[in-house]
Amino acid sequence: MTLAPAARRLAPQVLLRWSVAVAAVTIALKFLAWWLTGSVGLLSDAMESIVNLASAAFALLMVKIAQRPADEDHPYGHHKAEYFSAGFEGLMIMVAAAGILGFGIKRLLAPQPLEQLGIGLVLSVVSSALNGGLAWLMVHSAREHRSIALEGDARHLIADVWTSVGVIVGVSLAALTGWLWLDPVVAILVAVNILREGVHLVWRSSEGLMDRALEPEVIAEIDKTLAQFKHPRIRFDHVSTRRSGRRRFVDLHMHMPAHWTLGRAAAVRGSVEQALMSAVPGLRATIQLLPSDVEAHTADLEDPV
Repeated sequence: MTLAPAARRLAPQVLLRWSVAVAAVTIALKFLAWWLTGSVGLLSDAMESIVNLASAAFALLMVKIAQRPADEDHPYGHHKAEYFSAGFEGLMIMVAAAGILGFGIKRLLAPQPLEQLGIGLVLSVVSSALNGGLAWLMVHSAREHRSIALEGDARHLIADVWTSVGVIVGVSLAALTGWLWLDPVVAILVAVNILREGVHLVWRSSEGLMDRALEPEVIAEIDKTLAQFKHPRIRFDHVSTRRSGRRRFVDLHMHMPAHWTLGRAAAVRGSVEQALMSAVPGLRATIQLLPSDVEAHTADLEDPV
């Protein structure tokens, strides 16, 4: 199933506002489920929803900053602000994992009976359905908008849904079998699972801040476009790419005959730039013109010791 065009065009800010609202609702539902049942597994699920709320609010702020136009202090724009959102969300997940792990170990050492599981589990299922529906929408929209902040929040919501499924199954088994130790064991497993997700988000954030190259399929599209302009008198080299939030950048050298006029060379370069930007949405191309018999030296010099 694919998203309708209108759904794909939903702005990241709109979806993140929905995420804040859904997180507030699920927090209420999950803490009520914990209060009714006394299940530390359900408590761990509720604590993760608090992280959802804080992360969605921070992501919304970063997306707004990322959309600010370039200025004198930030001539390339503010697009990298979204990476801070993913990093913050990853750190928040780690903190939540540590808290859940502590509750789980404490309850494992002193198991307690569970109460009113029926209504508690129903509340948990309802909150998970809300998170699942929103996560599905956000994943597809994140791809459309190339927003790592939206993707980070979506991945967290998906992890939250799977966490809730595991908690519901574990708590149900604990009630059916009478093995009360299952409840804290489920909480500990939840902590390990979301800790893994938190580490992944922090890594993605650091990768973005270090100017990671574009995806292989995008680089292949760039190479395909440049191949359309190659002939014995024109060649390209020193092609490098990077990502900055939703923006994509490519820098390259374009060699052509030295006797060509500046106007002719500029016209060809303009055609190449337009073709690249049409082939790859959000791409900004910087092309340096060089005579065919001139090679540029671009290797970085090592810093002095």
